[in-house]
Amino acid sequence: MIDLMLSGYLPALLRGAEITISLAVLSLGLSIFLGLVGALAKQSRSRLLRGLSTIYTTVIRGVPEFVLMLLIFYGGQIFLNLLFKAMGLHPPDLNAFLTAVLTIGFIFGAYFTETFRGAILAVPRGQMEAALAFGLPQWKAFFRILFPQMLRIALPAAGNNWLVLLKSTAVASLIGLHDVMFIADQAGRVTQTPFTFYLAACIVYLVLTTGSTRLLNRLNLSYSKGVREGRLQ
Repeated sequence: MIDLMLSGYLPALLRGAEITISLAVLSLGLSIFLGLVGALAKQSRSRLLRGLSTIYTTVIRGVPEFVLMLLIFYGGQIFLNLLFKAMGLHPPDLNAFLTAVLTIGFIFGAYFTETFRGAILAVPRGQMEAALAFGLPQWKAFFRILFPQMLRIALPAAGNNWLVLLKSTAVASLIGLHDVMFIADQAGRVTQTPFTFYLAACIVYLVLTTGSTRLLNRLNLSYSKGVREGRLQ
């Protein structure tokens, strides 16, 4: 019975799953970038940068994702309307997919900021000081000395952030993005069997998170080679 109900909507559910994966991956890239920028800003000597990064993480962690999604979707459209009308141009409609990427990436950039900041603090400061003393430029010392060690320390927490981000993509269905959750909701309404399609969406997310967990475990093992109890072997 379940197979018969899903058969007509299975291609649509698979396309929705592809959109969900694309949304999650692009949002992850943006959140990692914002996380690195935010973490470095929090370590900066500039009070302005430290203050802005603190406001960023405080606001994001205090406002629900649902509210932020709607604020950026509708507020962004209002901003575009005002901007293009000021230039005498016809304003474009804000794309739901782009809005979702920006919103989710912006939200989880705050969580990655704290993850990367903690990982940076866990690396002994003497290593960067030694690299600078040997004449390495600061950016090169960061990417060759600090970043690889920071990445190994941050990987478990970053993996958890990714799993939460992946599940949070379901919020994008609220602004009309045709992801797996949106398709499941529409199919459930049409067939009047919402439980069946919500269960199908649940299975899709479970498959994605299970596969991600296995991949993250392999990455953790790979980055932990030669390291035991915090000491190099």
